[in-house]
Amino acid sequence: MSKVTVLVAAYNACKYLAECLDSLAGQTLKDIQIVCIDDASTDSTLDIINEYAAADSRFVVLHLSANSGQAVARNKGIQVADGDYIAMVDADDRLSADALEQAVSVLDSDKETGSVLFNLVKFDESGETPYPMRTDKNEWSGQEAFELSLDWSIHGLYVSRTELFRRFPYDDTCRLFSDDNTTRLHYLNSGKVRICQGVYYYRQHGESMTNGISVRRLDLLEANTSMARQLRDAGQERRVLAMFERERWINLTGIIGLWLNHKEISNENEAMERFRKVWKDVDRSLLPAGLKLKLGYIPCVSFWAYFNQVKFYFVLRRFLGK
Repeated sequence: MSKVTVLVAAYNACKYLAECLDSLAGQTLKDIQIVCIDDASTDSTLDIINEYAAADSRFVVLHLSANSGQAVARNKGIQVADGDYIAMVDADDRLSADALEQAVSVLDSDKETGSVLFNLVKFDESGETPYPMRTDKNEWSGQEAFELSLDWSIHGLYVSRTELFRRFPYDDTCRLFSDDNTTRLHYLNSGKVRICQGVYYYRQHGESMTNGISVRRLDLLEANTSMARQLRDAGQERRVLAMFERERWINLTGIIGLWLNHKEISNENEAMERFRKVWKDVDRSLLPAGLKLKLGYIPCVSFWAYFNQVKFYFVLRRFLGK
């Protein structure tokens, strides 16, 4: 048994992987298990992971024969995790040397605390920027943290008790973004959610799957639909449902705008069907009045009226240089 299991799902991550693994191997908390899941990489990712495993018995290597996405890969890691707590670290990110020790100290001090956020710092070649938390608190009830995560007023990089990961494994509805849903469920089902001083360094670069321009960006729509369904099934009150429907509607307009500028990422018929499906599923009666009156976000009586309004909105934005 280990104190913490860290999940590292890696796909063609050779450029930054060693930096990530070095930060884990060098943790001041030594009683850790580092489960590295190679998601059928075609570069030297698996070789790098094997090198670390050969030198340090705390590394466990899993290799998937077919590329399946981060959620599937992480769930494979959960199956072999032996830690009291679990964290995930992206293969291009890193932790401060004391990050896990800081998180465990908070978790060990209070059995009601189910999840502990790291202190998140974004970085690139130009420097470092703290995550803009939109709350003055450093401790929340599970419900409070869950609601704050609906629009990411708090971030989603944390350590949770292993039983939460086993009850709520990563949502594999789609290849990207649906893991956000899992984070929200972990927070919701935590007695308390707190923050520690350990730092998670989040690398910002165009090569990231979530930042790159590809058809996978449209997966956010399906991930949001899955989350909305889970909220309804869980009997969340109308106020909470309205909060998330607002986010879904904003995301739908934004993704349509992305597609209008990069139509090459998806067949037009497929894209239209995905957009229409979300437009139909959103409970537009829950949208705030101010948003309903804003150009680009007006619900309209038909999908095509809405879509053409969004199209005009982004044409106008380009004309105005926004």
